[in-house]
Amino acid sequence: MKLLILGGTEFVGRAVVDAAVARSWDVTVFHRGQHAAPEGVRSLHGDRTADGGLAALAESEGEWDVVVDTWGAAPRVVRDSARLLAGRAGRYVYVSTSSVYTWAPPPGYTEDAPVVDGASPDAERTDYARDKRGGEIAAVEAFGAGRALLVRCGLILGPYENIGRLPWWLGRIARGGPVLAPGPRELPLQYIDVRDLATWVLDAAQTGLSGPYTVISPSGHTTMGELLDACIRATGGDADLRWTAPEVIAAAGIEPWMQLPVWVPPGGDMHAAMHSADVAKAVATGLRCRPVEETVADTWAWLESIGGKAPQRPDRPVLGLDPATEAKVLAG
Repeated sequence: MKLLILGGTEFVGRAVVDAAVARSWDVTVFHRGQHAAPEGVRSLHGDRTADGGLAALAESEGEWDVVVDTWGAAPRVVRDSARLLAGRAGRYVYVSTSSVYTWAPPPGYTEDAPVVDGASPDAERTDYARDKRGGEIAAVEAFGAGRALLVRCGLILGPYENIGRLPWWLGRIARGGPVLAPGPRELPLQYIDVRDLATWVLDAAQTGLSGPYTVISPSGHTTMGELLDACIRATGGDADLRWTAPEVIAAAGIEPWMQLPVWVPPGGDMHAAMHSADVAKAVATGLRCRPVEETVADTWAWLESIGGKAPQRPDRPVLGLDPATEAKVLAG
């Protein structure tokens, strides 16, 4: 298989490249050159947002079996890339998001749930949900419904994470001491290890899947308690988890998801949207999800290998709870 990945040097793109190289696929990475491409690939350089930024890709020789695109901003960028490649690639895989479903999707929502209105493949950057939906439309318009695969991910964790969710929890627990653990302990979580996502993407592309798929672990694949316990075991620290009721967290003005990454309180629209999707369609086509213990341990090993501090995407906010607020809440 011949793969072209647009990006390919960070987090999701990097995981896809690693998985493809491990399969001995012929991999071309088109990127800006701000980060080194993995070994074993061919690199083309260009800035998709700039005038003439696709020149190196347009002038390159060859065709590809599949293109993987993880772009998440202005949909016109996906439009331009997809149009350029429509006659040179067999299939276009656009890594989208479950945020394209109209808020708030009901518990157990499937790929048939309504999607956001107002998205355009010709748009400049608007908001995350409409940008991703516009990218989906651009991929389908250029490649046709039968050659475009829309991968709607939820929460993504694992090595190379540059968003700051699991790395923040690992760093906080590694520091030890009393830790504000957002309850309830048995709160079900739904996420996808980036490597399991990459494996499914390559398998799906190779077998010729098309259309939308929500690609996350089954709901309840792990719990908040299991995730944080795994962080303690991975880091080997002396953290003391202080399980705190959602009502106490809300009263303290702590923002779910942002100040306490991964966690959202049970019962509301947000938990249903983030942690209750029906992923039977993806599971039926081969999605397999490794245990949370492995995701956490491997992420910690990666963090240690780069000095303990994860990279941070400049276009995403810094996540996590400041120590003063945590101490105040724990003190009652």
